[in-house]
Amino acid sequence: MNTSTAEARTPNHPVVSRERWLAERKALLDREKELTRLRDDIARARRALPWTRIDKDYVFDTPDGPRRLADLFEGRSQLLVQHFMLGPGWAQGCQSCSYMADHIGGMQIHLEHRDVTMLVISRAPLDEIERFRARMGWGFKWVSSHGSDFNFDFGVSFTPEEKARGEVDYNFGKRPFMREELPGVSVFFKDEAGEVFRTYSTYGRGVEVMMGTYDMLDLTPKGRDEHNLAYPMDWVRHHDRYEPAPIAQPAPSGGACCHAGA
Repeated sequence: MNTSTAEARTPNHPVVSRERWLAERKALLDREKELTRLRDDIARARRALPWTRIDKDYVFDTPDGPRRLADLFEGRSQLLVQHFMLGPGWAQGCQSCSYMADHIGGMQIHLEHRDVTMLVISRAPLDEIERFRARMGWGFKWVSSHGSDFNFDFGVSFTPEEKARGEVDYNFGKRPFMREELPGVSVFFKDEAGEVFRTYSTYGRGVEVMMGTYDMLDLTPKGRDEHNLAYPMDWVRHHDRYEPAPIAQPAPSGGACCHAGA
């Protein structure tokens, strides 16, 4: 049967005529446009949120020496921070946070040309951060909040007392304790007087904003393909720990079966 002109079904998915495919694609396009408009509306609402002033004097260890939060803007007025899960004494950073950080290199120069500095902050001491960053080959700026309240105040690190209670304040609500470090993204603004304001933070699945690979996977027939895993991101590895990517093998030629059975 010629499946280009009549409906057919593959083992896992329907195959239809070009005309029906086009009709259903246009219907989905209408829904995609609704989502785009909603995303734009939410972005406007996000920008309209009130700000809160940062009054605490946070000091970070950086490769250039101690720096205050206001110094991390590097002459720009906006600062994007990835709260990266790398606690003191950890052998390596979180795989999912590493997956997020792998996306920074390509977008950093574009952000800088829109008055945005982006960097990563973790609670591990700077020497532990630098050791892991060297292994991963990353060039972005990564500073340590070790010894400060920054991670705790921004709800991405948790105390032994919180662990003992079995409950933490994460993603703007009480959650069961999961681990001592969790991911997040925060945004700051510095005005002409040098005052710093927190404008936005997102946690949980909100950090997917940094996972452009997911956006590409969502376009494909198999999508994220995470339904048979122990947990959704169980497939993610540090980029230097993946096995070689599998290569699709061609289907056997028409005579292969006959030769195999000879």
